Amino acid sequence: MQSIAQAKQIDTISLLLDKASNTNDYSYNDRFLFSKKASRLAHEIRVDSLILKSEIQIADLFLEEKQFDLFLKMNKYNLQLAKRLGDSTSMGHIYSYRGNYFYNRASDSAFFYYHRAEKIFYKINDGYNRAVMLLNIAIIQKNEKDFIGSEVSSFEGIKILDSFPPQYKIIRKKAFLYNNLGLVYDQLDQFEDAIEYHNKSLSLKRKLEGNNKSTINNSLNNLALAYKNSGNYNIALSYYQDILSDSNLKRDRPGVYALVLDNYAHTRYLNNNEDELPELYLRALNICDSIGDSYNSIIINQHLAQYFYNQNKIDSAKYYAYTARDISKQYHNDDLLKSLLLLARIETDSMAVKHYETYIHLNDSLQKTERAIRNKFTRISYETNDLELKNEKITRERLLFMLLSLVLLVSSFLIFTIVSQRSKNKSLQFKQKQQQANEDIYNLMLSQQDKIDEARMSEKRRISEELHDGILGRLFGTRLSLDSLNASKTDDAIKIRSNYIEELKAIELEIRKVSHDLNIDFVANSSYIDIIKELLEKQSSAYNLICNLKYQDKINWEDISNKIKIHYYRIIQEALQNTWKHAEAKQIYIDFYTKEGDICLDILDDGKGFDFSKSRKGIGIKNITSRVNDIEGFLLIKTDKNEGTKLTIQTPIYNN
Repeated sequence: MQSIAQAKQIDTISLLLDKASNTNDYSYNDRFLFSKKASRLAHEIRVDSLILKSEIQIADLFLEEKQFDLFLKMNKYNLQLAKRLGDSTSMGHIYSYRGNYFYNRASDSAFFYYHRAEKIFYKINDGYNRAVMLLNIAIIQKNEKDFIGSEVSSFEGIKILDSFPPQYKIIRKKAFLYNNLGLVYDQLDQFEDAIEYHNKSLSLKRKLEGNNKSTINNSLNNLALAYKNSGNYNIALSYYQDILSDSNLKRDRPGVYALVLDNYAHTRYLNNNEDELPELYLRALNICDSIGDSYNSIIINQHLAQYFYNQNKIDSAKYYAYTARDISKQYHNDDLLKSLLLLARIETDSMAVKHYETYIHLNDSLQKTERAIRNKFTRISYETNDLELKNEKITRERLLFMLLSLVLLVSSFLIFTIVSQRSKNKSLQFKQKQQQANEDIYNLMLSQQDKIDEARMSEKRRISEELHDGILGRLFGTRLSLDSLNASKTDDAIKIRSNYIEELKAIELEIRKVSHDLNIDFVANSSYIDIIKELLEKQSSAYNLICNLKYQDKINWEDISNKIKIHYYRIIQEALQNTWKHAEAKQIYIDFYTKEGDICLDILDDGKGFDFSKSRKGIGIKNITSRVNDIEGFLLIKTDKNEGTKLTIQTPIYNN
C-alpha cells in the first residue's frame, strides 16, 4: 500500500511541475504555489530527483520575478544537489539559468555558464538543449562584436536542429538562429547573405501555427534594415510600409512602432524623398518620450540632427545632436561614438576638435574592452575544451588499463609490456604535437597583437607630434604677435588684445595636456612611488584635495608587472576624478600594502558617500571594475551616505 501511495504522490508531483511551467494557462502566483507544493511533497517522500526538479522550478520562478538574491541562493544549492546525485541534465539546466541571470549583467559570465551547459548537453547527447545554448552563445558573441564566433556557433546550432523532425520548438529555434546570422552578416556588410538568412528566418516563422505578429514584424524590420543598408531603398520602404500597416502595432508595441517609423523616415531621407520630413521623425520621437524609451530615442535624435544639418539649420542640428550624446552617455557604447562623430561634423573649430578627441579616446577604450571580452570568450572555450580533453584522456587511459588487465590474465608479461609501451609512446607523440600546435597558435596571436600595439602607439605619437609641433607652434607665434601689438596705448585695444592672449594661452595649455596624455607611459627605470607622488601633487592642486600617500617600504615594485602598476595608476586617477566630481571630499588617503602574498591598494575619502545599493554604476566605477578584472583582482567598495567611500583592491603580484 505504501508503494502505491508513493506512486500516486510521484504522479501528483509531476502534474504540479507541469502546471508550474505552463505560462499560458496559469498566473505567476499560481505557478509558484504549484512549485512549492511539489517541493513539499517531494521532501515528504524523500525522492531526491523530484526534490531537485521542484527546487529548480522554484529558482526559475525567482529569476522570472527578479528576486535575484533568492535565485542565486537556490541556484547554488541546486547545483550542489545535482552534482551529488550525478544528474547531468539538471546540471545543464542550472548552468543555463545562471547564464540567463548574467545575460544583461556581465556577458562574459553569461557566456561562461552557457558554455558549460552546452558542453554538458553535448556529453549527454541532448541535441535540442545544446542548440538552445549555442543560440544564446551566438547572440552574446554578436552583441560583443565577435562576429566570426557568432557565425560558427549559429551554424553549429542549425546543424544540430536539422537532425530533428520539424516540430514547433525546433522550427522556432532555427528561425532565431537564421535571424542571428542575418544580423551578423548585416554588421559585416555582407548584405546578400544577410537578406538570404533573414528571408529564411521569416519563412520559418510564417510556417508556425499561432505565431504572433510581433515576431513576424521583427523579421520584416531586420530584413528591411538589410535592404536599407545595402542601398535598396525602395524594397526597404515597402517592408517598412507593410509593418506600419499593422493597425495594432502602435497600441501593443509603441516602442517598436516608433523605431520602424524612424527607419522608414530615414530610408525616405536616404532615397532623396523628404516629403513629411521632419514630421515623421518627430512623431517617432514623441512616441519614445511618451513611453520613457530613452534608448531608442538616441538614433531618432541622430537622424534629426543629420537632417537639419543638411538643411543648413545648424542650431536645430546641434540641439538634437547634443540630446543624442547626453542620452547615449548613460550607455557608453557605439551610440555615444556616433553622437560624438556627428557633433564633430556639426561643430566648428576647437569644439569640433574636442568632440573628435573624445571620440578617439572612447573608441580606443571600447575597442580594448571588446577585445578583452572576446579574448575571455576564447580563453573560456579553450580551457573548457582542454579540460574535456584531459577527462577524455583519463577515461581512455582507465579503459585501456582495464583491457590490458584482462589481457594480462590470458597473455604473457612480455606482450603486456609491449602493448603498454606502445600506448605510452602514442600518447606522448600526441601530447607533443598538441603542445607544438598550441605554441604556434600562441606565437601567432602574440605577433598579431604586437603589430596592433605598434601601429596604435605610432599613431598616438604622430598625433602628439602634430599637436605639439604644428598647432602649438602656430598658436605660440600668434600670441607673440599679439604681444608686440600691445604697444598701442588705447585702453580698449590693450584689453581686447589681452583677452585674446589669455584665450590663446588656455588653448595652448589644453593642447599640451592632450599631447601629454597621448604620449604618457611608464618609464622602466623610474620609481613607481615617485610617479604616484607626482600624480597626487598635480591632482591635489587641480582638485583642491589633500592627498595622503602611505606605502610599505618592503614592497619590491620591480617584482610587480607593469600591467598591474599601470592599472593601479589609472585606478587612482579615476578615483581622484570621481572624488572631485561627486564626493565633495577634502581629503583622500592612498595606501599600498601586501597581504597574503598579494599587492593591495586602499583608496579612502572623507566625502559624502552614496547609497551603493540604489545608485546606478557610473562610467568611473565601471572603468575601475574593468581594470580590476583585467588583472584578475578583487574589488570591494564600502560606502554610505555621509560616511565617505573606500575602495579596496587585492591583486596577485605575479599577474600576466
